Amino acid sequence: MTSTDSSSTAPAGSKPAPKDPWELPDVSGLVVGVLGGTGDQGRGLAYRFARAGQKVIIGSRAAERAETAAAELGLGVEGADNAECARRSDVVIVAVPWDGHAKTLESLRAELAGKLVIDCVNPLGFDKQGAYALKPAEGSAAEQAAALLPESRVTAAFHHLSASLLQDTSLAEIDTDVLVLGESRADTDLVQALTARMAGMRGVFAGRLRNAHQVEGLVANLISVNRRYKSHAGLRVTDV
Repeated sequence: MTSTDSSSTAPAGSKPAPKDPWELPDVSGLVVGVLGGTGDQGRGLAYRFARAGQKVIIGSRAAERAETAAAELGLGVEGADNAECARRSDVVIVAVPWDGHAKTLESLRAELAGKLVIDCVNPLGFDKQGAYALKPAEGSAAEQAAALLPESRVTAAFHHLSASLLQDTSLAEIDTDVLVLGESRADTDLVQALTARMAGMRGVFAGRLRNAHQVEGLVANLISVNRRYKSHAGLRVTDV
């Protein structure tokens, strides 16, 4: 029997084959901005992206502070105030403290219009029993960002990465998965592709923004793991 090309015999009007979930776009030319880039998490993400060859700009309320942090990181990282960072970047990571989250985004609505925004803020409280998740009125930090930035494309990712590991220059790679949430597949594919630029990491789609609360809140559990086992725990998704 002679084999035939199945595509040539497919009936007219049939549905195309589903897209390969691991076929991701080339993001090597995108400029990544990090709001809150002088904090531990933001600084660590800036370092990892710059180490991977991405152009990175870190933002702070004070340009001088951002410029100092950028000089310490090297790798071509630049520093600017938050507004300039947002204007010059293609993709903007929000890594500011939760208590300044809303105010920062409200002040940058115009600069972030049309941008892909990645929110990695974890609303947490702390008491004698340890860390616990807070629930914003909008449902999550990511949903608050989407409400405050109606002209931006808001996604959520990078919540569970250890700031200590991100900043550890002795580590060539970090073995972990990153849960990515968003409303548009094109946008979450971009975030997954950016994640894959960081050695050892893989981005995994984990739903729409309405599912961000439990992803953000899981950090409280990881903090408990880290305290008990003196570790820097991350996540791996199995069978994917």
